[in-house]
Amino acid sequence: MAERFDLAILGGGMGGYPAAIRAAQLGMSVALVEEDKLGGTCLHRGCIPTKALLQSADLLDQLRHAGEFGVSVKDVGFDYAVAGKRRDDVVSQLHRGVEYLMKKNKVTVVRGHGRIAGAGRIDVSGQGEPQEVEAANIIIASGSRPKEPAGVDVDGQQVITSDHALTMNTVPGSAIVLGAGAVGVEFASLYRSCGADVTLVEMLPTLVPLEDSDLGAELQRQFESRGIRCLVEARMDLGSIQRNEGGVSVAVTDRDGREHRLQADVLLIAVGRSANVEDIGLDGTRVEVRNGAIVVDEMLRTAEEGISAIGDVAGGFLLAHKALHEGVIAVEAIAGRSPDPLPSRLVARTTYCSPQIGSLGLSEAEAKAAGHDVAIGSFPFRANGRALIWGEAGGFCKVVADRGTGLVLGVHVIGHEVTELIWGPALALLVEATPFEMGRTVAPHPTLTEVLSEAALAVSGEAIHI
Repeated sequence: MAERFDLAILGGGMGGYPAAIRAAQLGMSVALVEEDKLGGTCLHRGCIPTKALLQSADLLDQLRHAGEFGVSVKDVGFDYAVAGKRRDDVVSQLHRGVEYLMKKNKVTVVRGHGRIAGAGRIDVSGQGEPQEVEAANIIIASGSRPKEPAGVDVDGQQVITSDHALTMNTVPGSAIVLGAGAVGVEFASLYRSCGADVTLVEMLPTLVPLEDSDLGAELQRQFESRGIRCLVEARMDLGSIQRNEGGVSVAVTDRDGREHRLQADVLLIAVGRSANVEDIGLDGTRVEVRNGAIVVDEMLRTAEEGISAIGDVAGGFLLAHKALHEGVIAVEAIAGRSPDPLPSRLVARTTYCSPQIGSLGLSEAEAKAAGHDVAIGSFPFRANGRALIWGEAGGFCKVVADRGTGLVLGVHVIGHEVTELIWGPALALLVEATPFEMGRTVAPHPTLTEVLSEAALAVSGEAIHI
C-alpha cells in the first residue's frame, strides 16, 4: 500500500528541498522525490560549482597584479585539477548539509524518477522497486537543463554545454562561447582568467542582453580590455560546425555582414535553459504548459487542483533564490496562509564574471517602455575609496527612478564583488523606498556600499563625490 503524505514534492533542488523544510515546519508530512542528488542543478551543475571555480580564477587574477600592491609573488601557476577538487569539496559539504536538513525535518526522501499518475499520486521508478506516493497536494519542482539547439550534435568533448564544462578538469586552450547571458559570460570570464583565448558570440546588440544596456556596454569594454573577443549582433551558422584535429570550427557573420570562420578547442553552447516538463506525467492533467513552462498563478498554483509548480519549471527568472522563495509561497498557500506573492521586480539577479553584475527591477529602457517619467542617477567606482583601495576602479551603480512618484524602479551595478551589494537595493524596493531615502541611508566609509547612496543622490543631482 502506498504511503500517504500531506505533500509530495517532485524534485529536490533549490525549489523543492526548501519547500519540504517549510512544509515540515508547518506540521505537514512530506515526501521529496528525487532521482539524482538533493540540491539539484544549483548545487551540483550550476551556481555552486561555477562560483567555486570563478573564485579560484579571481584569486589567480589578483596574484597577477600583486606587484601593484607591493607584494612579490613569483612563478604564479594554476592547477585546474586542484581547483576542480576544491569545487567538488565545496559541493560535497553543502550536499551533506542538505541531506542532514531532510533528516532533521523528518522529510521522507524517495529516490527515483517521479511521474504524476493521477489525482494525488506519484509513481516512482528507476531505483530499486517501483513505489507509489500518495499526497493531498503535489508541488512540481523539476527544474531545467541546458538548452541544446535543434540539429547540433552536443558531444560533450568539442561541442559542450555548461554541464560538460563543469566536469572538465582541464582548461581548453581556446573557446568559442555562444550566448552572452549569465552562463556564457561567466564561462568566458573563467576561461580567460585561466589563460584561454576566448571569443564570445551574441546575436543581440549587447552582452548580458537581459540587463540594462549600460551594463552590457561596460561589460564588453572590460571584457575586451582583458582580451576577450566580443562579437555582438552576430549570427552563428550552427549548420556549419565542423570537428577537426584542432577542435571545432564554425562560421559566424558579424554585425557588418562579414563572415568569419572561428576555430577553437571547444564550442560552449550557452543559449539558455529548457524547463523539465517532459515525462513527469502532465498528460491527462489540466496543467498548462505555455512557451515551455508551466503556467501558475501568483500563489504558484496550476490549473489542476492540488498541483503547484515552482522554480525554473514555472518560468520567469531561472534563479535558485527565486525558486526557494516560490517554494515557501506555494507551501504557505497550501497550508491556508496568505503569503505575499513574489513580483519579478523584487528578484535580484547576480552574475559572477569579472567584473560582477548585480541588478533588480526595471532597466532604464523597460521603465520608459512602461510609461514612467524616468530619472536616472549614476555613480562610478573610480570615485569610490574602497574600490580604489581594492585596485578595482571599473564599473558603476545606476539607479532608475520615477520622477513623479519618487519611487526607485531599478538598481543596476557592475564592478568588483557587487553581487554582495544588491540585497540592500532589494530591501529598498520591497519597502518602496525613494532615491532620497536610499541616499540618506548612512553607508560606512570606506565601503563599496557608498556607491549605492551616491547613485541614489545623483537622481536629483545631489551626489557628493562627483
